[in-house]
Amino acid sequence: MKTMRLWFGCVVGLAISMIFGWSYGFFIALLPINIMMNSDSWHWNSYVQLVIGVVWVTLEVSFIHGFFQSSPLLLTIVVGIFFLEKCIAMSNKNSYLFGFIGLLVGSIALNFASYSSFDLEDFSITLWCSAIVAVPICALAYYFFPEPSVDPIIDATSDTTNNVQRYDHIGMIRQTALGWIIAMLAFLVFQFGDLNDSLSAQASILIVLSPMTLIGSLAASKIRIIGTFLGCLAGLCIQIGLYSWSDNGILFIMAYAIAAGFFCSWLALGTIKSSIAFSAMSALTVPLTTSLIPDQKDAVFAIFYRFSSILVAVILTSMAIWIIHHFLVRVIKSPNEHFSHS
Repeated sequence: MKTMRLWFGCVVGLAISMIFGWSYGFFIALLPINIMMNSDSWHWNSYVQLVIGVVWVTLEVSFIHGFFQSSPLLLTIVVGIFFLEKCIAMSNKNSYLFGFIGLLVGSIALNFASYSSFDLEDFSITLWCSAIVAVPICALAYYFFPEPSVDPIIDATSDTTNNVQRYDHIGMIRQTALGWIIAMLAFLVFQFGDLNDSLSAQASILIVLSPMTLIGSLAASKIRIIGTFLGCLAGLCIQIGLYSWSDNGILFIMAYAIAAGFFCSWLALGTIKSSIAFSAMSALTVPLTTSLIPDQKDAVFAIFYRFSSILVAVILTSMAIWIIHHFLVRVIKSPNEHFSHS
């Protein structure tokens, strides 16, 4: 049933974005997946974090852009405080989603808001609508495809392991510092590099960063590259397969639904395949909703550019995370930690 819920969420989301002609329609297709892949039942906390996180971060970005855009130094300081707030939220399990949404959306919006061609108001409104509409889409998905009931005895025994949990405060500080440094480096690089057409590469940096640990980030890098390749390949097959019929909305939705069904079956597994499938879904959805204009422009170049830019961004980010991690381990340590130079 989880496969059907995920498939229903992304296909209905894409259909709604096509009906209303939203500029950033990939959000409404991917947000339900991002929520439902981590839960087999309805939890209001996740949806509250999603909606509040999206509204709050766009208001923050609008405030920062409106008051500090004219002063690069003040802008950098305020953005540093903004990223630190999000990284601290990500270090806590209960507020992780709020922090990750803020870091991902905020980083992209702050970078693109500095370009005159970017409409921050349109971006914010579309994102608000996507987050709000994602809630009833997920509710319908859980209603139409409910999870089979679980034996309460088994369920109760499975939760006993959560009572024993140790918190590594030094590790949390390192994670927060690592996330903040990488987020700031990405912001500065995209500001000075004039990379206004590399949204996917910037998002990939933060997705790779999301585990907030060296081992987790390196694993996420491999997953991101493999998933992006598979998603781009699927998108290319849809583009070539439809060819001159890409302007037919029904055929487009059917082709997308077939590809999404394959990846959603992986998403439901909850293993490494799940992470690969999520990267594949984003690589499949974004080019087809932002670059494909029926009878005017295909998405072939965008698909190839997406994969190459993400590949370069992920490799450079992994190298930066490795260097910064080893630096932080030696700078931020508890009194009983010692490192040999052998």
